[in-house]
Amino acid sequence: MITLPIREDLKGKRPYGAPQLDTPVRLNTNENPYPPSDELAREIGEEAARLAVTLNRYPDRDAVDLRTDLAAYASKATGVDVTVDNVWAANGSNEVLQQLLLAFGGPGRSAMGFTPSYSMHPLLAEGTFTEFIGVPRNDNFDIDKGTALAAIAQHQPDVIFVTSPNNPTGNSTPLDTIRAIVEAAPSIVIVDEAYAEFSDAPSAAVLIGEFPDTLVVSRTMSKAFDFAGGRLGYFIAHPAFIDAVMLVRLPYHLSTLTQAAARAALRHTTETLASVDKLKKDRDALSRDLRSLGYRVIDSDANFLMISHPRASWQDFLDEGVLIRDNGIDGFLRVTIGTPEENSRFLDVATKVVEHA
Repeated sequence: MITLPIREDLKGKRPYGAPQLDTPVRLNTNENPYPPSDELAREIGEEAARLAVTLNRYPDRDAVDLRTDLAAYASKATGVDVTVDNVWAANGSNEVLQQLLLAFGGPGRSAMGFTPSYSMHPLLAEGTFTEFIGVPRNDNFDIDKGTALAAIAQHQPDVIFVTSPNNPTGNSTPLDTIRAIVEAAPSIVIVDEAYAEFSDAPSAAVLIGEFPDTLVVSRTMSKAFDFAGGRLGYFIAHPAFIDAVMLVRLPYHLSTLTQAAARAALRHTTETLASVDKLKKDRDALSRDLRSLGYRVIDSDANFLMISHPRASWQDFLDEGVLIRDNGIDGFLRVTIGTPEENSRFLDVATKVVEHA
């Protein structure tokens, strides 16, 4: 074993990542369980073949065509007039968030989040030498407006994260609470809407026109779009934010093939997003079934449920071949909504766990 001269603040740390285990049922990473359609898969293959002879050249550095397509989709999805100048894209929303922290965080600066929330936020902050300040949510895992505003006034953070719908709890933050946070923010607010397609709540993008120098809305194609393996995230904001992240992004960060595959997926939006309504119905049905078994289930606007039962543990489910997620929240587990067959198997195990423990 060798000892490397790694940064002192990284010594002893573990990398982010959910367990990747080969189990019959995997419901732990909030992926869409339905694969891309045959037509979309064929089109992506054709695009890859067409572009293969150009791979000796760098891709479009600013991904203008892709951002134009994303703007058209975002306009329909949010009801806000979004143009190419309002959109930035990167390799998954994690890279989007990292670029924003590189531009607006850094040594001597801080980021605030309302915990429990997306566990990558503090890790991204740490990686960019940005102090992370966690503000606890209430017992129902909602953001308490008074507590949030008091924390903002006390700490004066340079970046504020609001995840809505929240991961890992699934609940959305009301628009009036987001507005109050944005109004109180001394710098920028990033609303992380990775699961927005599964929610009926309005997008925070409707506030960008009112708060152009403060608000950024981050989204992804990894969840609703069946495109987790494609790695494509984006944000919507005033063009000044795009100018800012261009100062810190790596050149040619989005490959030719990534851009082409994402554009193909956007051309098939209607069929791709057809699974969203089904997943929402299955989520609500599974929630009712779990509550009837005595589980506590947090109301969810996402494609997963956070559940609790004194007899249930992560290992209980794994022993039965069902992989779900332990996010480190005492007494709670998170399960992704899968196919009807996967959901049925999960429910069978959930029933067995509480009836035979």
